[in-house]
Amino acid sequence: MMTLRSVAVVALFWAVVLGATRILVAPSETCGDAAAPHLRRSADSAAAWMTRAAQPDGSYLYGYDRDSDRVSLDYNEVRHAGVTMALYQAAGRFDDAGALAAADAAVAWMEGRLVRGEGWAALPTPDGRRAKLGSVGLAVVALAERRLATGEVRYDALMRELGAFIARMQRPDGSFHAIWLIDAGSVDPTATSRFYPGEALWALALLHEAFPGAGWDRRARAAARYLIEQRDEDEMIPFPPLPDHWLAYGLAEMAEWDLPADEAFARALAGRFGLLIRTEAQEGGLRPVLGKPTRISGGSLGVLVEGLAALWRLSVADPRLSHLTPAIEERLACGAAILARRQAGADEAAGSARPSLVEGAWFHHGETRMDDQQHAFSALLYAGDALQGRAQRGPDDLLAAAVAADSGAGR
Repeated sequence: MMTLRSVAVVALFWAVVLGATRILVAPSETCGDAAAPHLRRSADSAAAWMTRAAQPDGSYLYGYDRDSDRVSLDYNEVRHAGVTMALYQAAGRFDDAGALAAADAAVAWMEGRLVRGEGWAALPTPDGRRAKLGSVGLAVVALAERRLATGEVRYDALMRELGAFIARMQRPDGSFHAIWLIDAGSVDPTATSRFYPGEALWALALLHEAFPGAGWDRRARAAARYLIEQRDEDEMIPFPPLPDHWLAYGLAEMAEWDLPADEAFARALAGRFGLLIRTEAQEGGLRPVLGKPTRISGGSLGVLVEGLAALWRLSVADPRLSHLTPAIEERLACGAAILARRQAGADEAAGSARPSLVEGAWFHHGETRMDDQQHAFSALLYAGDALQGRAQRGPDDLLAAAVAADSGAGR
C-alpha cells in the first residue's frame, strides 16, 4: 500500500496545484452533453472509424494528418492489439458484425507473426527483433473480449500461450521485464515500461476468469501488490500515483473476486484522474500559464476517463469505497462529454480531403492516430455504463448466450 509519507506528499502537491489554479486563473469548466444517447452515438462513430481503418492484410491505418492529407506509414503492434480489443468490445456490446470481422482479421494478422518458445507465444515488433510485454498483454485482453462477445473458445489455447509469455516475463516480486530479445532468447535486463505492467495485470486477471484454478490469480495478486506499493518509486514518478488506467482495469476486475481494495491507493488514483479531467475541462487550467498546449489528445483524455470508469466499478464493488462513487460519476460525466464534444462529426468531415478518415476521429494538432479512437471508444462505452449504473463490463449474459448459440463454434 502507499506509505503515509507518499500519501501526504501527493495530497500536499495537489493541494498546492489546486490552490494556484484557483488563485491565478480559476477558469470555469466546459464539459458538454453527457446524456446516454449522445455518448452512444459518439462511441458508435469511433467504432465505425476503427472498422474503416482496417486494412486488407488485417492491420489498421496507423494515423492521418488532415492538414497535409498524409497517411502515416508508422506501425505499432501494441496499439494494433489495443484497437482489436476495442473492436471486440464494440462487437460484444453493440452486436457490431463489422467490428467483429475487422477484429478477427486483426487477430489473423497477429497469428501470422507470432514467435514461439517452449509453451509460450509473443507478438514481435515490426522489425522482428523484440517482443513487448504490452503487446502480449493487450492481445490476451483482446481475445478475452472476443470470448465474452461470442461465447466461443477457439482461441483458448492461444490465450494460454500468450499468458505463458507474461508469466515468463514476471519477476518473483510481481514486477515484470518489459522486452524479450528474440535473437538472444532472453529478456532485455535494462528495458522498463511504465504501462506494460498494468496491461499484463489486466491480462492475468482475465486469464484467471477464463481459466480458474490455473494459478493466474496468484500472479495477478503479486502484480497488483507491486504496482500499488513499488512501481511509482521504481519508475521515479514525480507525483504519484501514476495515472495508469490499465491498473485500474485490473483492480476493478479483481474486485469481482471479493478482494478488498487498497483504500488509500484507490482514493489517490481516483483523485489523480479526476483532477486531470478537471484541468482539461478548464481548457488547460494552468497550462497556458506554463506555456504548454491547452488541450491533450483524444487518446490521452480517453485514458483518464477509462481509468475513472474502471475505478467506478471498483467503488460499487467495494463498500469501503462507495463514498467515492458520486464524485467519480461527476468527473466521468464531464470527461465523457468533453470527448464527445471534441470528436469530428459529419459536417466537419465533409469539407476535408478524406471524409472517412475524419468523421468519428479525434485530432490533435491536425493529426489522429488509431489509439485515439481506441481509448476514446472504451472511455465513452464504460463512462456511459457508469452513468447508467451498469456495473457489468462485458456483454449482457443473454446477448452473449444468443450469439454463442447462433455460432455454435468452439463448442
